[in-house]
Amino acid sequence: MAFQFSVAARNAALDAIEAASGLAPILTIRTGAVPADCAAADSGTVLATLTLPSDWLGPASGGAKTLLGTWQDAAVGAPGIAAHFRIKQGAVCHLQGTVTATGGGGDMTLDNVSIATGQQVTITAFTLTAGGA
Repeated sequence: MAFQFSVAARNAALDAIEAASGLAPILTIRTGAVPADCAAADSGTVLATLTLPSDWLGPASGGAKTLLGTWQDAAVGAPGIAAHFRIKQGAVCHLQGTVTATGGGGDMTLDNVSIATGQQVTITAFTLTAGGA
């Protein structure tokens, strides 16, 4: 049987993930497939790099946390199709997942995944949900 956790335990786990990622972690939007896990080397081309706010996720509630504030990169470095993201503190990857356009079902959604040089990139939705409900 799979473990099941109380909402309080799931909320605490989510808050710990944000705390472990540190203040103002770096979010990179990349092309290509998501690496096998966070310990694997970066893959794909970096399309956008964002320094997230010190408090980048809202308070955990009901076993979920959502983005807090505005997540935008005003000066995209390279053109390409956004496919995955990584959130790091220094060289350590703490979180990664898929990227799709709004309504596409990815772990993170952007206003537009077909990114041109100089285009502003805006993250429109990101929810971190704990398992074990």
